[in-house]
Amino acid sequence: MAFARHHLESMSGSLKYPLSEQVKRSLEIPLPRTLSRVDAPYYIEEYKQEKACNPYVLELAKLEFNLLQRLHQQELKDFCRWGNDLYEEVGLSYSRHRTVEIYLWCYTIHYEKQYAHARIILAKICVLISLLDDTFDMQATLEEGRKINEAIQRWDESAIPILPVYLKKYYVKLMNIFRELEDELKQDHKYRMVYSRKAIQTLCRHYQQESEWFHSNYIPSFQDHIKNSVISTGAPATFVTSLIGMGDEVTEETFQWAIGCTDAVKACSEVARFMNDMTAFQHGKNKLDVASSVDSYINQHHVTGEVAMAAVGKLVEDAWKTTNQARFDRRAMLLPLERIIRLTKSMTLMYRGNINLYTFTSGNKDKIQQQFIEPIPL
Repeated sequence: MAFARHHLESMSGSLKYPLSEQVKRSLEIPLPRTLSRVDAPYYIEEYKQEKACNPYVLELAKLEFNLLQRLHQQELKDFCRWGNDLYEEVGLSYSRHRTVEIYLWCYTIHYEKQYAHARIILAKICVLISLLDDTFDMQATLEEGRKINEAIQRWDESAIPILPVYLKKYYVKLMNIFRELEDELKQDHKYRMVYSRKAIQTLCRHYQQESEWFHSNYIPSFQDHIKNSVISTGAPATFVTSLIGMGDEVTEETFQWAIGCTDAVKACSEVARFMNDMTAFQHGKNKLDVASSVDSYINQHHVTGEVAMAAVGKLVEDAWKTTNQARFDRRAMLLPLERIIRLTKSMTLMYRGNINLYTFTSGNKDKIQQQFIEPIPL
């Protein structure tokens, strides 16, 4: 990677368009880590400048992008209405309202027309996960967190009385939405919701572990931090949930493999955690933040922030190597594996320019505009 970067930087000033633009983008995000659908408008614009450009292929590419975009526009409109109704009903004023950003994130995993149902199921459950995450991060006391975790583990309306008042409506909606989504599935696919529930229960236990650390002012070892955050990033739960609405090519064996938190899932979680923590460290964490992986590394190894950032940055590169290797090691699972690979790639979209664009959303307006609002001129 360093070899390629060095030579691309050295020649970037002498290249002509469109190669100059492609090199510029690859220096920001290496091409193997980009999302083909997200970058399609760039490819289409640059292709028409090439000598070998076929005008019929170019027109077909534009039509394909625009037709699929119209489907996404309608979906996003309906999903935003659903999300706004949910936010209003549960009344969690401290939470981040991120329906558009969540749809964008799920779109990076499933953009194809045939995965529309999978995309919407994933997006709805991701909203529920985001609300749970914000509750642990921004609102719940230590004791409230313990009660929330207990209720999630029980996963039954009988747990409602133990919850804090402000979270009762959310819990009822969580139960109801899972039932509604299960009703939408074919009879022989209904078991899939159980795997999503189990993944969220595991996620909640790890949220609670972070809460225990935070409220006791404890900085875990770097190894303990990573062991917990591999789950608390939400990547394993997101991956398992992304498979629910897919076709018969996904079997129960696939779900058993997915929920086992394979090397590719761990690598995705590490990319997410390390990129998030490096961004937070650069911008300064707030008083509600649990100690990050960078903090744990500094505390354990007694090094400067600069040294810790370099070490964590290297681990990001190692995680990408694991992701690449998974393509060769898991050929039998290539279709579901592509979902976790896309989820890993989506981190480059959500942490562009060393900014957490899920929290600070203005930086993603250009991508939202490009993907969902502006068609490619014919």
